[in-house]
Amino acid sequence: MVTKVKSADLSGIYAYPVDVEVDLSGGLPSFNIVGLPDASVRESRDRIRSAIKNSRFDFPKSRITVNLAPADLKKESSRLDIAIALGMVIEQGKIKPVFPFDRCLFIGELSLDGSVRGVSGVLSTALYCKENSLKLFIPSENFCEANSVKGIEIYPYSSLLDLIAILTGEKENSNFVEECTDQEAKQDYEVLLEDIKGHIQPKRALIIACAGGHNMLMYGPPGSGKTMLAKAIPSILPEMNNRERIETTMIYSAGGRLREKGLIKIRPFRSPHHTISHVGLVGGGAKLLPGEVSYAHNGVLFLDEFPEFSRKTLEVLRQPMEDGVVTITRATGSVQFPAKFMLVAAMNPCPCGYYGSKERECICTPSKILNYRSRISGPILDRIDLIVNVPQIPLEKMREANLDNLTSKKAREMVSKAMEIQFKRNNCLNAYLNSKKIKQLCKLESDAEDLLLSAGKQNSFSSRTYTRVLKLARTIADLEGNEKIKVFHIAEALQFKLSDFLSENISYD
Repeated sequence: MVTKVKSADLSGIYAYPVDVEVDLSGGLPSFNIVGLPDASVRESRDRIRSAIKNSRFDFPKSRITVNLAPADLKKESSRLDIAIALGMVIEQGKIKPVFPFDRCLFIGELSLDGSVRGVSGVLSTALYCKENSLKLFIPSENFCEANSVKGIEIYPYSSLLDLIAILTGEKENSNFVEECTDQEAKQDYEVLLEDIKGHIQPKRALIIACAGGHNMLMYGPPGSGKTMLAKAIPSILPEMNNRERIETTMIYSAGGRLREKGLIKIRPFRSPHHTISHVGLVGGGAKLLPGEVSYAHNGVLFLDEFPEFSRKTLEVLRQPMEDGVVTITRATGSVQFPAKFMLVAAMNPCPCGYYGSKERECICTPSKILNYRSRISGPILDRIDLIVNVPQIPLEKMREANLDNLTSKKAREMVSKAMEIQFKRNNCLNAYLNSKKIKQLCKLESDAEDLLLSAGKQNSFSSRTYTRVLKLARTIADLEGNEKIKVFHIAEALQFKLSDFLSENISYD
C-alpha cells in the first residue's frame, strides 16, 4: 500500500500541488527520493531520519521510496520535509488520522530534534488552499502570514509530535493563540517634502510621477538634492489596496524576505547599489528567485548614479518597464514575476558633475560627457516619462522658508485622490493603460489634440512616445480633477517629456 500526503511547492511566487507518495517494501534498507528533487530535498533524508527517531518513532528498516508528483517539475525547497516524514509514519501504521486526510495540505521544514521551522511562500500556499477548499497545516511561525487569507482552516504546529497530536484528535487547534497584526502603516520618514528648499518644478514632477506610476529621471550637479527628493517619495505615497498588499507580500514571502506579521501595507522603496548584477536586478539564479524590480512591485525602484550601472544591467529593465512583468527562462523551467514599479533615476550631467553649473567649472572633455550620457540607451530613455533638471540652490536661499508651502501630507492627499480616480476608472494606474484603454479613456479637447500632433511631428515621436505623453497628460488631468485632457495638460506633459538634456550639443561656450 502507498500513503499519499498533499503538499505544495513554489513556481515563481505561485504555489502548485505536490503529491508526496511513500512506499515501504522488502529488500535491503535504503531511502530514495524521486520526482526531480534538488539538493535541498535530497538532503532532507538525513533531517527526516533524525526527526522521526527523536520524536520517539521507529525509522523504517526497509526499502523506502518517496515519489514527488508531478515528476516533471523540479522540487527546490525543504517545505516538503514534514509531508515526507508524516507519510512514513502513517505508512508504518503508527497513527490513524481522524481528519479527512485527502482534504489536508502540509508544509514545513524539519529540524533534527523533530521541531519545525517556518518556510517561504506560505501566503501563496494559503491562497491555493482557499481556491481548492483544503485545510492547511503550517509551522506556528507562519501562522500570521497564512491567517491574512480569510476563509480557510489553518492548523499551526510546532513539531512532528505536535502535528500528529492534532491529526489524531489528541490536541485541539483552538489551543493556539497568537496576536497577528498588520505591518504598521505609520513610519518615521527620513525626508519630507517640506524639508526640501526650493525645487518647485522637481516637486511637481514627483507628485505627477507618483500619482500615475510614471518613470522619472532627475539630473543635476552633486549635492543639488536629487537623492533627497527621491527619499521623500515614501512620504507622499498612500497605502496599498488589499490586492496590491497580497501581491507584494507574496513576492517577499516567496523570496524569503518577509519580516512583518500579516500583509505588507507600505509601498516598497528599493534602492540597489550601482554594482548590482542584472540577475540581482531582474531575478533568476539557481532557484529563480525574484530580483529588485519585483521587490519594488507596487512601489518605487530608485537607481542613483544611473549611468554607473552596467549597460547590460540597464538594458534588462526594458521588458519590466513596458510590461510590468519579468519572464525568466532557464533550462530547468520558466517563471514570471510581477514587476509593476515606478522607476526613479538620478544622475549628474557629466562625470565630474558640474557641466552647466554656475558655481563650479566643469573639467570634463566633450567626448567624456558624451560617452557618459550615452550609457543610457535610446530605448531606456524612451520609457522614461519625466526628465527633470534639479539645479543647485544658492546658499543664501537655504535658510529661507519654502514659498510653495507644499507638505508631504498635502502631496499625499493629492496623489491618493488621483490614484483613487484611476483605480475606479481603469483598475490600474495610468502608466499601465493598454492601447484599448488609452483610446477609450484619454479623451482630448480639440486644441489639446492639435498641440500633441504638432509636437509629435516636430519632434518625430515614436508611437511609444506619443502614448506615454498621452498617459502622462491623463495623470495631470486626474490631479486637476478634469474628465477631459485640456491643452495645458498636454503642454505640461510635453515640457517634462521633451527634455534635450541627453541630446544637447556639448560645448564650452
